[in-house]
Amino acid sequence: MKWEFDILYALQKIHQPVLDHIMTGLSTIGNAGIFWIVLGLALCIPKKYRKIGIQMVISMAITFIIGNLILKNLIARERPCWLDTQIALLIKSPKDYSFPSGHSMNGFAASIALLCNDKKLGIPAVILASLIAFSRLYHFVHFPTDVMVGILIGTTVAILVHAGYLRGSRRHFS
Repeated sequence: MKWEFDILYALQKIHQPVLDHIMTGLSTIGNAGIFWIVLGLALCIPKKYRKIGIQMVISMAITFIIGNLILKNLIARERPCWLDTQIALLIKSPKDYSFPSGHSMNGFAASIALLCNDKKLGIPAVILASLIAFSRLYHFVHFPTDVMVGILIGTTVAILVHAGYLRGSRRHFS
């Protein structure tokens, strides 16, 4: 855990007012996955993007169950901001456990679902998800492994949902 705190403390040294605002905005975009949920639901409306929206919503629902309902409570890892209260937070201290990062899971579940279907939409989405994930480290509310595992879960689930969707659509809609 020491190496994780070393990274977080190093990030505290790069704080600048403009960067603070950008990172706070990015973190806010990821709160409760609302941005990604709304985007996924909006993509379900036009027929052209419906399969992408469905895959995004299913991927996020699965990551929520795995990460937020099961792993966070099973592992019950305290957040870095709970363990070192000397760091002044720019955002409210989250009330739930740290592992895995929900912002990272949701962002990558949604953005990888987009990327699997449409690179033009997916690449900017993955960049946004990456910036949101980084903002959680910048804000001292997650350990690097929380974010890494969140990215891994979100990515894996999205790829599996996409593969299942392709397999199912070949079987049922050919």
